Amino acid sequence: MTSDNAGPNGWDNGTVIHRQELADDLAVFRVKPDNELFNFRAGQYTVIGLPAGAPRLESSDPDVDEIPANNKMIRRAYSIASSSMINEYVELYVTLVKSGELTPRIWLLRPGDRIWLGPSAKGHFTMDEVPPDKNVVLIGTGTGLAPYIAMIGDHHRCNMGRKFVVVHGARYVRELGYRDELEALDRDCSTLVYIPTVSRPSPEESWVGHVGRVQSAFADGTIDEALGETLSPDETHVFVSGNPEMVEDIQGILIGQGYSVHSVRSPGTLHVERYW
Repeated sequence: MTSDNAGPNGWDNGTVIHRQELADDLAVFRVKPDNELFNFRAGQYTVIGLPAGAPRLESSDPDVDEIPANNKMIRRAYSIASSSMINEYVELYVTLVKSGELTPRIWLLRPGDRIWLGPSAKGHFTMDEVPPDKNVVLIGTGTGLAPYIAMIGDHHRCNMGRKFVVVHGARYVRELGYRDELEALDRDCSTLVYIPTVSRPSPEESWVGHVGRVQSAFADGTIDEALGETLSPDETHVFVSGNPEMVEDIQGILIGQGYSVHSVRSPGTLHVERYW
C-alpha cells in the first residue's frame, strides 16, 4: 500500500530509532521519518501504521479478521510526547492492547524496524490559548500523560514563571511512565509539582505516595496544596486527558467550580481530550 508520504519501500516512510519498555504492556517508541519531520505543536497527535501482514505478538488475542488482507494498512492516532523543538523524531507513549489490531504488531518492533508515519500532526489540545501568566494543572491517566510531556518540554521553565502541576493516575506503580523525569523536575524546579496517584498499589511495590483515583486529588485538597492556593479559573487552566469516565468526572467537578470547557469557537479554562 502506498501513501502521499510513502518511503522508498512503498508503505513505510519511517524507522523506529528507540524503544524503552516501562512495563510488560507499556513502552516508549521514537520514530524518525525518512524525510523532514512535520511541524507540530505540543499536545497534538499524529498517526502511525503497519500493514496487516506484519507479524503479531503471539500472546495477543486473534485478529478480528481471521485472514486479514496483507495490503491493508492498520493506522491509529497517538499523542506526541516529544517536544516540538526536537525536529528529528516523534516520541510516542504506547500501551499494549492485546485485543487491538495495531499494538500487538507494534510490540514486535525494535530499533531499525520500519513503520508508517503520518504526514502531519493534528488536534487542538494545546496551550495556544493559555495566557503565559496563568498556572497549569495537567491531569491524565495512563498514556494520557503523553501530551503533557510535550507541553512541559515546550512551555515549562524551571524556577521561572507560572506553576505546572502534573497529576498522573495509574493502577499500579509500574505503570507510572516518565516517573523518573517528572520526579527530577519536581525535585529541582519550584515551578513544577508532580503528583502520581496509584489506585491499586500492591504490597511488594512499597508505595508511599498518593493512593486513589485522580478525582480524589480534588476532594482531599492535594491539588490546592500543590498550587499554594485554591484552584480557580481566574488563575489556573486545567487540562484533562485519558479515561473518558475520569474526564467526565473531572469536568463535572470543575464546571461546578466555575470552569468552562474550551473549544475552538468558545475559549475556556478547561481543556479536554478523551482517549477512546
